[in-house]
Amino acid sequence: MPLDELDTAILRELQSDARKTNREVAAAVRVSPTTALERTRALRRRGVIRGAVLDVHLPAIGRPVQALIALRVRPPSRRVIADFREWVAAQPDTLGVFVTSGSEDFLVHVAVPDNDSLYAFVIDRLTERPEVADVRTSIVYEHIRNTRIRPVR
Repeated sequence: MPLDELDTAILRELQSDARKTNREVAAAVRVSPTTALERTRALRRRGVIRGAVLDVHLPAIGRPVQALIALRVRPPSRRVIADFREWVAAQPDTLGVFVTSGSEDFLVHVAVPDNDSLYAFVIDRLTERPEVADVRTSIVYEHIRNTRIRPVR
């Protein structure tokens, strides 16, 4: 079911601040609180809104170093990819996992306390996995995210 103008407006408001009350959203999009609540609930039921995420300042929690780790696994089978994906996503340093096509099978985004911890993650954990065939690590100097993406109609 496509999104209409009201759905899009509600998403825009919640993407700017997911903590907005229903009354604040309703006032911003110029509908009654009942209508805003019904539409927001419908967006959740449809899976358009999947939740709200707390945005944590990583250096404030002792994880100032971020890196993107590109890696290949061998053999590139469905089982090997699924098992590795599950394992790496569960690691406490992992922020995100991308399963990709091309020369790498995965891009893993990590946040660690320091370069020694990054080295330990790559050398002591990743390369010790028998399915990991190749690893390339890039330090992230700055991570800029777009948290307000508009729906395509």
